[in-house]
Amino acid sequence: MNSEIYRVAPGTTVRLDEHDPRDNALCAEGKEEGKRRLGELNRRLEVLQETLYAEGRRKVLIVLQAMDTGGKDGTIRSVFDGTNPQGVEVASFKKPTAEELAHDYLWRVHRHTPGSGRMTIFNRSHYEDVLVVRVHGLVPSPVWQRRYDHIREFERRLADEGTTILKFFLHISKQEQKERLQSRLDEPRKHWKFSRADLEERRHWDEYQIAYADALSRTSTEWAPWYVVPADRKWYRYLVISHLIVAALERPDLRYPAPEAGLEDVIID
Repeated sequence: MNSEIYRVAPGTTVRLDEHDPRDNALCAEGKEEGKRRLGELNRRLEVLQETLYAEGRRKVLIVLQAMDTGGKDGTIRSVFDGTNPQGVEVASFKKPTAEELAHDYLWRVHRHTPGSGRMTIFNRSHYEDVLVVRVHGLVPSPVWQRRYDHIREFERRLADEGTTILKFFLHISKQEQKERLQSRLDEPRKHWKFSRADLEERRHWDEYQIAYADALSRTSTEWAPWYVVPADRKWYRYLVISHLIVAALERPDLRYPAPEAGLEDVIID
């Protein structure tokens, strides 16, 4: 399964209208086969994450970005099912607090980057500062323009210090978003998910598509690649992301630390 087809090569220009949100090229057999493969990947990820935690040297940062209803929460539930909560943290970034606004925009993010042996999932991230602030004109253009350089160097520093970085843009269609928003209105148990603010953001769909394309183009690097993940089919979204994470963790030859010498002579009374 070559999930690397969704990787944004450094230096290339992304056009999101050239990426099919309903693509399922890597599992044309369909949903049931995809769910079977996902189960295998979940079990493999569970072992790899435990090994990462036990080894206690390397770090993993996973960035999830998407339009509203893109599936960030569902991805966290489905992809990381079975992993050890002791070694996995989820950090969500909403509207900055007064304290956060008093610091540079990366301050609140840097505090949540993973420590040794840990995996951190960013549900939204530092990329909000070249997306929301751009679309809504919260800062002048020269300010958010120079942030691309800041972000590349910030991620390079993390990578240089032993962090594996994977960034996923969950790419949904405007029609799919409409259907998901409608389902939140139609089903009482989903009402808590609905906000009129989502409708306001939807009115800026085209501007967000341009902003995302620029961010993906300008910040996909060898040390922190972006992947444009087809996200209209939930099962396929989970499958692609799981495969990419497992593949990344298998590359560094993770292993459990060596046991203490002489354990074979230990007798427990």
